[in-house]
Amino acid sequence: MARQFYTHEALVTQPKSFTLLPFKFMRLKGKEIIVNEAGEFLFAPTGTVENLTIGTLDLASDLYKDLKAKHIVFDESSSALLDVLATKYRTKFEHITGGTKLHIFVITLRCEHSCHYCQVSRQTASKGGEYDMSKETADRSIKLMMESPSKDLTLEFQGGEPLLAFELIEYIVPRAKEQAALRSKSLDIVVTTNLACITEEMVYYFRDQNIKVSTSLDGPSFLHNRNRPRNGGDSYERAVEGIKLCRSVLGRQNVAALMTTTSASLGHVTEIIDEYVNLDFHSVFLRPISPYGFAVKTHHRTGYEMERFLKFYREGLAHILAINQSGYHITEVYTQILLTKMLTPYGTRYVDLQSPAGAAWNVLVYNYNGDVFASDEARMLAEMQDLTFKLGNVHLDNRSKLFTSEPALKMFEASCNQALPGCSDCAFQTYCGSDPVFHHATQGDMVGHRPTSDFCQRNMEVIKHLFDIVSQNDPETMSIFWSWINGRVPGMAVEQCA
Repeated sequence: MARQFYTHEALVTQPKSFTLLPFKFMRLKGKEIIVNEAGEFLFAPTGTVENLTIGTLDLASDLYKDLKAKHIVFDESSSALLDVLATKYRTKFEHITGGTKLHIFVITLRCEHSCHYCQVSRQTASKGGEYDMSKETADRSIKLMMESPSKDLTLEFQGGEPLLAFELIEYIVPRAKEQAALRSKSLDIVVTTNLACITEEMVYYFRDQNIKVSTSLDGPSFLHNRNRPRNGGDSYERAVEGIKLCRSVLGRQNVAALMTTTSASLGHVTEIIDEYVNLDFHSVFLRPISPYGFAVKTHHRTGYEMERFLKFYREGLAHILAINQSGYHITEVYTQILLTKMLTPYGTRYVDLQSPAGAAWNVLVYNYNGDVFASDEARMLAEMQDLTFKLGNVHLDNRSKLFTSEPALKMFEASCNQALPGCSDCAFQTYCGSDPVFHHATQGDMVGHRPTSDFCQRNMEVIKHLFDIVSQNDPETMSIFWSWINGRVPGMAVEQCA
């Protein structure tokens, strides 16, 4: 007698109804993207959300099972598994735990470059010590940095050009290391430099002190020298020579480069990326110009509409994917950051795409005169006589006073995109940020008006573009994307520039 087996349907009790969990959605190219509170998403046929809300979804369908697996619905035969969802949510926002990790010391405003897009009201290299950080201010800044509850600190030297005040680096490094050791904290150190003034003595000091180097590379010589002019017209040549010197002594993994997109860059995205490949870099960050400092005065020369940048980005990403397909591994860093937030349970430490905003929570800036700012962009606004985000001064305030100051509290109120108009119901909220400093600078309001915000337009369109690519599920493309997510991208402090 032959044995008979029950079908799966006969063994499983079909639910009679279901309950919705919080979700957001967006329609995109003939489909709906449904996103739960932890950022997990599902591509669904158009009409799925309507069927969900009016209760007409087929409860026996694979789509319903997928929705249940993604914590978008639950029913009497399952549970909401709210503890699991809460764990996923907590993991996504792990970046807010532990205290401020990145501490930027602006040790001088002096610089020998005259970059058109510079975000700092720089001073000429010949200016005296009035624009350099004093040793007393350095000591107070170290003390304040050590008040952070974080066990893992990054100290980044910026300017101006910090190598013009190299003796201050030599003064600060041993003292910061000593104080970190006393408190059982780890300390990474980065120097952000244009490399024009670097010497072998400096590089060997960096090697001995385990200091990393971050520089600027805007593309081939014709573009880099145009964007970053200096006396002699040799900014590119000095940068490349400095990169080679630093790599030979520090190791390739301890030298990173960043580019900034000006109007002159827009027609040359393939040349820019090819330059990074030619110099054997394995990451490139296609960054738009920022509306701060000297860059505002030169906007007519360097600025552009956001749509032009988005075209630049899309073309650049396609070229980068083609290069990867040919066998050379190179990561587009902004894409990597967003894909990490979209495709994994984790957030990132990238300050611009955090909610609550990363300003102050994840980065503090100690200016040459002792003033403390919520971010490097906040410091740049101060150079424009806008002190909205000045939290205090190292000679007057401790960490508690900085974080309870009126500027800090006002900023924190506008820091959570979960509660901001235009963000609270956006499907991409979990992947994005709030950036009150940017919106104050561009729209005169920390909350900002999302429909006219360049920040919103850029992130919305880039995330849409990435979802479109992911939805096609091309095995080769997805393999490249996962290699970016899982691999360690060479570089450091990517939210800053040289």
